Amino acid sequence: MDVLPDSAPLATKLRNTLVQYHSIADSEWRVAKKTKDATVWRKPSEEFCGYLYKAQGVVEDVTNRIVDHIRPGPYRLDWDSLMTTMDIMETFEENCCVMRYTTAGQLWNIIAPREFVDFSYTTSYEDGLLTCGISLDYGEVRPNFVRGFNHPCGWFCVPLKDYPSHSLLTGYIQTELRGMLPQSAVDTAMSSTLANFYSDLKKALKT
Repeated sequence: MDVLPDSAPLATKLRNTLVQYHSIADSEWRVAKKTKDATVWRKPSEEFCGYLYKAQGVVEDVTNRIVDHIRPGPYRLDWDSLMTTMDIMETFEENCCVMRYTTAGQLWNIIAPREFVDFSYTTSYEDGLLTCGISLDYGEVRPNFVRGFNHPCGWFCVPLKDYPSHSLLTGYIQTELRGMLPQSAVDTAMSSTLANFYSDLKKALKT
């Protein structure tokens, strides 16, 4: 039987890693995609042989409501077009849980549906919030899915100083999709997925 890690040290380490990513100099990033809703950059990941992606955009809503739509909970499945199922497997104290979720196929199913089991943690950051996660090798892999792996990922959401009803949302994502995939297909999918995340989120917040 897989054993779950102790949540407190894992949460602390995860938060520290995300804060470190948040301080990476602008000069280290290369623009991967730009839309009216968000800009996506990337740099080689230090965790695996793919990329660490950074996405950023202004979202017209208060921080708490935005994070409630992103973190594990009832909202996420309603609006995130990539996520097909989500189950919270374990809940810890202090906004920590373990969730299992599945994603739809992408790029005309060149990228088949994926399954992830992630430890998720939400905490305060400056005047806003940070919700972050990392995959665990936990639980049986369901048939018809490839088990992907999220290296440390997270979303910083802070109110704009002059417009507190607007928030700056900055995400760091490094997903190892696994399986036999051309890296170029993965890179195309990741940039588009992150840009679409912002437009889908904005639509959801307006309803």
